[in-house]
Amino acid sequence: MHIFVAGATGAVGRLLVPLLLTAGHQVTGTSRSRAGAERVRRQGASAVQVDVFDRHAVHEVLTATAPDAVIHQLTDLSGADGEATNRVRREGTRNLVDAAMSAGVARIVVQSMAWVYAPGRGPAGEEEPLDLGAAEPRGGMVAGVRALEETASELDTAVSLRYGVLYGPGTWYEPGGAVAAALSGDPDAQLVANLGADDSVSSFVHVADAARAAVDALDWPSGPVNIVDDEPARGREWLPVLAAALDVPAPAVTPGGPDWARGASNRLARSRGWRPEHPSWRSGFAQLSA
Repeated sequence: MHIFVAGATGAVGRLLVPLLLTAGHQVTGTSRSRAGAERVRRQGASAVQVDVFDRHAVHEVLTATAPDAVIHQLTDLSGADGEATNRVRREGTRNLVDAAMSAGVARIVVQSMAWVYAPGRGPAGEEEPLDLGAAEPRGGMVAGVRALEETASELDTAVSLRYGVLYGPGTWYEPGGAVAAALSGDPDAQLVANLGADDSVSSFVHVADAARAAVDALDWPSGPVNIVDDEPARGREWLPVLAAALDVPAPAVTPGGPDWARGASNRLARSRGWRPEHPSWRSGFAQLSA
């Protein structure tokens, strides 16, 4: 298939492009910058420089490339700007889906999130409701995810990959990244994350496993799928392990935590054949310092 990867130079996209090529797909990847587009070409794919907010340009690119499927990995999280990413999910996805429809594309895979579920007991499954009544700023994030997924669903087949907390190369959780800076006391560290060593539960996924899921999802039916590892964990469990891997101080253990932080189940993804090479954050974090 010819796959159009929107966001080909992001943390997931940069790993996704070579995986798609190895699987025998033709790939066209996008970047907002000339340097990013050149990086995609060096990987062996075709590349276009385009801004997803330029509606006319997006239509022109999709019409010219005429892909069989679109994989949407666009965010604007490098500067930890939640509202900018919400705009990508609302307006950017609208432009991308409208252009895909005009180009006759019937399938899309989008990057969503697994920590947007309403409070409840135990890891959340895909059938459970989103936390649409959440206070800001979480409320805006959840609304952005809903807009992303609802817009994508206008195509015949739309798979929403609800990723857990991404860690590994190119993420905030890599050595020397924003999380290490925040844990070291840097007041200028830019990230949007819960770094409390408390009872709140998170589900993680290594960025390479996230990329592999995007390839697999090209053959999946429509709907949301949690892409998380096998071990949801409390902050008091995972944060000291991460701090040790990053060689930074671990915060003191505290009680409590947000009631929506419950983790997610990967049962559906595993039933479809996805197998994380990093089934636990424990082994994954240990490799960060390798």
